[in-house]
Amino acid sequence: MSKKNKRVLLKLSGEILAGELGQGVDPMIAQKLAMEISLLKKLNLDIGIVLGAGNIFRGRDASQKGMDRVTADYIGMVGTIINSVTLQDSLEQIGCETRTLSGIDIPKIAEPYIRRRALRHLEKGRIVIIAGGTGNPFFSTDSAAALRAAELNCDLLVKGTKVDGVFESDPLLNNEAKKFSSISFSEVLEKELAIMDMTAITLCKENNLPILVLDITKKENLFNALNGDKNIGTKIGK
Repeated sequence: MSKKNKRVLLKLSGEILAGELGQGVDPMIAQKLAMEISLLKKLNLDIGIVLGAGNIFRGRDASQKGMDRVTADYIGMVGTIINSVTLQDSLEQIGCETRTLSGIDIPKIAEPYIRRRALRHLEKGRIVIIAGGTGNPFFSTDSAAALRAAELNCDLLVKGTKVDGVFESDPLLNNEAKKFSSISFSEVLEKELAIMDMTAITLCKENNLPILVLDITKKENLFNALNGDKNIGTKIGK
């Protein structure tokens, strides 16, 4: 990774924590994920993390089935706190000093998200996990990740998925789908590629915040990508 990129924010889908269970949290997967994240400390990076909650609850899906959207979104925010505290435990068990900050108040298990407090934790070398989305309904955790990355002056937003980058079509359905090594924000918006929601992409574009999309499940993929391997994932930028 170039010297310019000193601070990264990782956006991880909740489904990753479910593993083969399909839903809920697999502690073994959380431990493996923690090991992958801990390797980044060798690169002397400040690390922020935002987790989704698709393994527990999807607010948008629930609202489509009749639940009030605001209520459903708040339940989803609680799901992100469950995932965040789980990952914090796994990171601390391997010696990584970690703090969870939440956009919704839940003081028994997480500090309130205050930008200056988050920056202070990062400056002290702590891994900062930001839970509770933006603290407001109608915003996805992708948008929350883009917002927090911009607020915290991150140099790069990493979208960790189960697919190694951005493809012209779904590689799980089309084995011959072409992978982009790099692509512009404008192309992503024009092609309506389902990488992150349009609000998140637009926010990153407006703040000139590059995104790296990669397969987080492959061993040392994250470390190697941030250590300069340009063959991993897809870079989204201007």
